[in-house]
Amino acid sequence: MERILVIGGARALGAAVARRAAKDGYEVVVGARDLAAAEALASQIGATALRVDLQDEATIAAAAAGLADGVDHVVTTASAPHDVRAVELDHDSLTAAFTAKVIGPMLVAKHLAPVLRPTGSIVLFSGVVGWRPGPGSLVKGTTNGAVEFLARHLAADLAPVRVNAVSPGVVDSGAWDRLGDAKAALLSRSAATTLVGRHGAPDDVVDAVMWLLRAGFVSGETIHLEGGARHRAA
Repeated sequence: MERILVIGGARALGAAVARRAAKDGYEVVVGARDLAAAEALASQIGATALRVDLQDEATIAAAAAGLADGVDHVVTTASAPHDVRAVELDHDSLTAAFTAKVIGPMLVAKHLAPVLRPTGSIVLFSGVVGWRPGPGSLVKGTTNGAVEFLARHLAADLAPVRVNAVSPGVVDSGAWDRLGDAKAALLSRSAATTLVGRHGAPDDVVDAVMWLLRAGFVSGETIHLEGGARHRAA
């Protein structure tokens, strides 16, 4: 049985990946900053839980030590949004955003590489805003764009372990529930910007992640999951 560590696996798309992986017969380890939330999900799906906080290298090192007998795949969905204009940037929030998307995954590679099996893989999470600049998306766009380059360079550095990224568009993953009544309007606007005429669903993303785990001849790539939104004329 292959083992998969899902970082950010206690909520939203991370939890969806963890649930599908457990259903598909993987030995799942749910990694999250909130250990109680990770343990709650793990108990539901027959998995185990570890505290992994990408802002704290010690937790990454401890997780690697707890997986010393080997791991096949790592998926990291963590993020720390800082959606402000340039003149409003906060140094600590900026650092946290880059750590969640770029520095943290590098440290995951540092500590997990020694226990990753050669036939295994890492899947990183980017996002469509990396290719669609706009006011207020400076940090999210730059960090998401950097993930594409990180996947390429980590793939070369960790070979034969494969490293890829997925770049979702607007997905109804639960992350937008905080908008209340405005959520429906956001999803509708998003659907109108795609070529397929709908917004994304969690299964769209999870299907791609699970395919990448098995795609043994794919490495260093970013898979765009946004219904062709990048290609639609303005």
